[in-house]
Amino acid sequence: MSVLNGKKILLGVSGGIAAYKTASLVRLFIKAGAHIQVIMTPASKDFVTPLTLSTLSKNPVHSNFFNQDDEDAVWNNHVELALWADLMLIAPATANTLSKMATGNCDNLLIAAYLSAKCPVYFAPAMDLDMYKHPSTLSNFAALKQFGNVMIPAENGELASGLSGEGRMAEPENIIAFLEADLESKLPLKGKKILITAGPTYEAIDPVRFVGNHSSGKMGFDIANQAANLGAQVILVSGPTHYKAKNTLIQVIDVVSAQEMYDACHLYFNDVDVAIAAAAVADYRPKVVALQKIKKASEEFSIELEKTKDILASLGTIKKKQFLIGFALETENEIENAKLKIQKKNLDLIVLNSLQDKGAGFKKETNKVTFIDRNFKIEPMELKTKESVAVDILEKVISHFS
Repeated sequence: MSVLNGKKILLGVSGGIAAYKTASLVRLFIKAGAHIQVIMTPASKDFVTPLTLSTLSKNPVHSNFFNQDDEDAVWNNHVELALWADLMLIAPATANTLSKMATGNCDNLLIAAYLSAKCPVYFAPAMDLDMYKHPSTLSNFAALKQFGNVMIPAENGELASGLSGEGRMAEPENIIAFLEADLESKLPLKGKKILITAGPTYEAIDPVRFVGNHSSGKMGFDIANQAANLGAQVILVSGPTHYKAKNTLIQVIDVVSAQEMYDACHLYFNDVDVAIAAAAVADYRPKVVALQKIKKASEEFSIELEKTKDILASLGTIKKKQFLIGFALETENEIENAKLKIQKKNLDLIVLNSLQDKGAGFKKETNKVTFIDRNFKIEPMELKTKESVAVDILEKVISHFS
């Protein structure tokens, strides 16, 4: 999966012959899973039509501060466009547009959006070779990079003038590759290996029945997806669930029982930097599993249970460099029970859930957690979506390694 998947990209197109390449560029962004909005300078419409880019991006193309053909003269809000974006790319960036970017000469919608952008800004220059090497252009390159913008260098090749040399806008495929490599290199969990458990475990009674719980697995899958998006190499050990990993780079290990989850975790634990135990593992299992379906023969039926192996405690015992995070679902004496679990299981952080909190617990889209670290620092959080809770958990991981 591309690191561009899900990214909101604002593409600025200025008036150079290379603008025709933006049709292919937009298609590649869409193929990578990105969401695209396009701003065109008035001059760029001489080289590629707004209809083409609108059709390919599946969004209206913006060019002027207001739509001149609209009787109501609706304003195209450059601030909203800039704040919407996860990144902004100006391609082609002509000498004229580069000069305006460097000096703040704001006379069109593209420059207004650029000056309002809070996200990373990339620019792909396109001009003839003498223009590309001119001292004023080189000065603008330096100024823009000093501002924090990232330049995608022009390539050597045939130019519109008939000359051949440096100044040709990078090919769309190369722009995509550049963005992916640059974004991946800046991901905060790049190079980290994370083991995550998710879902319930099912402990067989006979071939058709089991002891289990109501965990859906959503919390663990949300953590795994977010960790992968942040650059981590993720191993997800999951009990039975209908959830699927959204990021194809996640290695999913499907298990059913607590013993299978125990074995899988111990297989990978020594090689990871972080382990996050979000699974709701059964504490007990039937001592004897019937080989055939148990018939309904008597009014009463009892099952002798035995303890399962405590996965989290066993990992805490062998922990070396790993940052170990556990979950605690409590119904009473929540804080004290969570503190005891930190000590007994040698945890670095525990994520406390209370079934007393409305909106928290199994089979919910939301969760309300309290973070408690190994020094017993308590940090209660507001009710949030589980995706947002996953972000908060991984912020703790990032802070640990920063």
